[in-house]
Amino acid sequence: MKAIVVREFGGIDAMELAEWPEPVPGVGQVLVRVKASGINFAETRMRAGAFFGQELPLLMGMEAAGIVEAMGEGVTGFKAGDRVFGRARGSHAEKVLMGAEHAMHLPDNLSFEQGAAIPVGWLTAWHGLITVAQLRPGQRVFIEAVASSVGSAALQIAKWRNAWVAGTASRDDKVQKALAWGADAAYNYKTEDVAKRVQADTGGKGIDVGMMTIGAETAQSLWDSMGMDGKVIMYGTTGGRVISFDLAIGMKNLQLLSISITSSPLYPTITLPEFRAQALPLFAGGAFKPVVDCVLPLEQVGKAHEMIDSRTHFGKIILSIP
Repeated sequence: MKAIVVREFGGIDAMELAEWPEPVPGVGQVLVRVKASGINFAETRMRAGAFFGQELPLLMGMEAAGIVEAMGEGVTGFKAGDRVFGRARGSHAEKVLMGAEHAMHLPDNLSFEQGAAIPVGWLTAWHGLITVAQLRPGQRVFIEAVASSVGSAALQIAKWRNAWVAGTASRDDKVQKALAWGADAAYNYKTEDVAKRVQADTGGKGIDVGMMTIGAETAQSLWDSMGMDGKVIMYGTTGGRVISFDLAIGMKNLQLLSISITSSPLYPTITLPEFRAQALPLFAGGAFKPVVDCVLPLEQVGKAHEMIDSRTHFGKIILSIP
């Protein structure tokens, strides 16, 4: 089969479309013929060797949608021919192994491209807002990088929870798209005093739940935007891993909650089953809509990474695999 392979860490040229042995499903695994695969910021770090636990050679990709071809021992609930989506390492390939616990049936009204836009972004947003922050109706939510796959998913989830939602972006066109997708307020963090705007728009009450991903560039602005007893969900490192802050944030009694759906014990026990039970019917009914910016062929994975680096997209960039 063909797959996107990295043999030496580096820039975009480190990725190559190459032949790779076809995987064989083991215990608890589903073999999926991939029809579409999502692109994530984390993959630019993986390609460069700046992500935790990466070994060479590396098959790129973190999520996919496609058709079940075979199941390993112990797998129930799936059969050959089923349309599925889910998180799966090595998904930028014609076939991928997906743990049965991560596989979900793709609603009939969604395309494979839409299905591939769900697993990483939507499950991260759900885990942060619903499982960890326990978002309640009427609360005020602040989403950094609202145009990202996690951010655009968090926007819809928070609005579904009847929250007041504000988001930030680095470009005015993304700010306008966020408003079009239902944000109550949106700000360009490159050109505006975001904390001042937030405090004005919330009548001085500030934010109850903040989704933090950018890092040092916007950290102080986020602290200043928070309200009393607010929760900050730290889920990404798009602006670098290291930040510093004044412990005076304790005067607001803020909770700083870092999350990773890869390692959280709450993810398989709470987030996955609740997402299946609550979110999938909302996708099937059209209340939740995957945000697809564009679809590129697999061989244009380099262009997709360039788009991620330049931050020109809104939602998910998808690779299509015939």
